[in-house]
Amino acid sequence: MPTKSRPVRLLAIAAIAGLAVGLAGVYVTKWSPVHSAGGCEASQQALDAIKSSAHGQLAGLIPAESPADLSTLAFQTADGKPTGIAELKGRFVLLNLWATWCVPCRKEMPALDRLAAARNGPDFTVATVNMDVGDPAKPRTFLDEIKVAALPDYRDPKMALFTSLKTRGLAFGLPTSLILDRKGCQIGALNGPAEWDDQAVLDLVDRLVAIH
Repeated sequence: MPTKSRPVRLLAIAAIAGLAVGLAGVYVTKWSPVHSAGGCEASQQALDAIKSSAHGQLAGLIPAESPADLSTLAFQTADGKPTGIAELKGRFVLLNLWATWCVPCRKEMPALDRLAAARNGPDFTVATVNMDVGDPAKPRTFLDEIKVAALPDYRDPKMALFTSLKTRGLAFGLPTSLILDRKGCQIGALNGPAEWDDQAVLDLVDRLVAIH
């Protein structure tokens, strides 16, 4: 009997190890150049701004080779009302997908809040969308704990947004950040955390909003 149970134990150990690797992959992923389906004619000036800013804190920022139309992406407000990128049309958007169980996401949230406080306006906005699928109070509790003042409390409790972006080759783990132009065209992507209130980021935002 003990010898028969050994394969079962080995399979259980392998399954647990596989799960651990999968969870680690949320935080450590490799980002490759974006080759998603197009559908947008993004400004070359905006793409050049993304490309020239890919250094220092933005070293992982990848300009889109074929800008994807993300103008119809949908998510929710904290009270469950539908909203999405269409509501932000006319502004450059830093779309950030995060979750409370994602350690790098939690770490970068204060910097995102400071960026939003410094640059949110009629030409630019930071849109953070939470991916927690459990207790709806959890993301709000976390944001309150770190005293977030400027970030919106957007939600996607079914992770449909992440799944959609993943199938298009635009998201591979959390956090994922995408930069969209005024029409909702994806012009840049960064997988993993960044110091979003760094001067290089502020300079990039200023360059983008000057484009009309």
